[in-house]
Amino acid sequence: MNTLRIGLVSVSDRASSGVYQDKGIPALAEWLAQALTSPFHIETRLVPDEQPMIEQALCELVDEMGCHLVLTTGGTGPARRDVTPDATLAIADRIMPGFGEQMRQVSLHFVPTAILSRQVGVIRKQALILNLPGQPKSIKETLEGVKDESGKVILAGVFASVAYCIQLLDGPYIETNAQVVASFRPKSAVKEIK
Repeated sequence: MNTLRIGLVSVSDRASSGVYQDKGIPALAEWLAQALTSPFHIETRLVPDEQPMIEQALCELVDEMGCHLVLTTGGTGPARRDVTPDATLAIADRIMPGFGEQMRQVSLHFVPTAILSRQVGVIRKQALILNLPGQPKSIKETLEGVKDESGKVILAGVFASVAYCIQLLDGPYIETNAQVVASFRPKSAVKEIK
């Protein structure tokens, strides 16, 4: 079976220069370990808030490492140094606007400043690239969605659509732990895994 290859890119001037420990990549890796029941392999990159370096990391992960999914964390706000979405759009073949819209919808349930986020979702070649927030708590919320006290999903997180998107891009068939995030796909696209 084709193993899912995931690229994780943390964008931070201070973390990339060693001023403090990066929290984005460990938070993403831990969340993926809980959420995915299919086998996967992770490639990581820690880069400063420099558009050419972010573009290079994204292209390398997709073009050379063959990643099916690339998740970035950090650099999505309105500040001058926040250029992750700009770098993502610059290397994109197609834009997937629903991902950015949904991430902001989810985040608005928690903070009014979610409207300041410029997160985007794009496709480059065979890969889906998503810009996630920088804070581990926000990363989890964006991926899982809004849940009530009993754990029932009120507003779907973006990861509910990731498995089917990768399937449509001829990537591996991915299954998730429904306790963390249930993947949605049409009945016709569901496969029985032996």
